[in-house]
Formats: sequence, C-alpha cells, structure tokens
Amino acid sequence: MKVEVHIDGVKRTVEIEALGAGAFHARLDGQTIAADAVEIGAGNYSILLDGRAFEARVSHQGPGGTGENDENDLLVRCAEIEFRVQVHDPRSWRAGRRSALEATGPQQVVAPMPGKIVRVLVATGETVQAGQGLVVVEAMKMQNEIRAPKSGRVERVLVAEGQAVRTQETLMVIT
Repeated sequence: MKVEVHIDGVKRTVEIEALGAGAFHARLDGQTIAADAVEIGAGNYSILLDGRAFEARVSHQGPGGTGENDENDLLVRCAEIEFRVQVHDPRSWRAGRRSALEATGPQQVVAPMPGKIVRVLVATGETVQAGQGLVVVEAMKMQNEIRAPKSGRVERVLVAEGQAVRTQETLMVIT
C-alpha cells in the first residue's frame, strides 16, 4: 500500500507492506526499512526500526493542532521531539473513513508483552472496527488495551479473564 505522509509540512510517499502482527516493511526514498509497531497503551507505541527501539506517543490534533476531530492530523512525540503528521491514503475517497495503516487479511492479535488478561471486551462472531478495544492486558502494574488492527469479525477468542499470557501469544483472530 502506498500512502502520502506530510511531516511538519514536508510531503513524503511511503510504500508499506504489512507482514502481520504489527510487523511491516516500509520503503522511503528507495530504502526499505524493517519495522515492528505495537500499541502498548492508548496512543503509546513501541517501535522497532531496523533493530533500533523507539517509543512514540501519538495523539489526534486536528488541522493546525487545534484538537478538532480529524483522524489524519496527528501529533507524534518521539525522543523528546514533536512532529505534526498528516497521513493520506490516495486510494480512499475520504481519508478519515479508515486508517491508512489498517491491516488486511486475517490478523492474529498478539500480546505485546507478558501479563494477565484483565478483561475481554469482545466475543467470537462480533463485528469490530479498526482501533476498537479488544482485550485489556495487565503488565508491570499497568493496564494496556489491545486494539483491533483492522475492521472485521472476531473469528476466535483464545484467552479468558485471569489467564496469564506470554509475549507474542495469540489472543484472538480477526477476519
């Protein structure tokens, strides 16, 4: 998938190949980067880029940082630096209708870290939207909501409340 990204007003075209479970390849300026991104909390992401670890905080800011409700206008904080970012999917007639980075095909939702299942928010057969909360995992005394990587149907729920999970253990499958 090819998306247009504006970072602090500079336009870039990025080609993204989703590999599943947060892993993907991104091609920017002729260079391919191996990446893995996992949401570790609401708007907080743990990101690996070619083996280097980063933590990023993403919030919706609206046009010009006004806080208006436009899903494409983001404020990204990483390593004490702030970036204003806009993501546009040229295939979409309305970019706000779905996330430009929404996964495709059947997706396994995995635990980003070892922990305990506190709440299961959806049931088998339920229809979910990309970004919707699916399960809450408690790790290191913090509760983390794991969200749907795509819109679709919950094919299987493989965990129950109170269950301990390992890193990268499959929690459910979305089709």
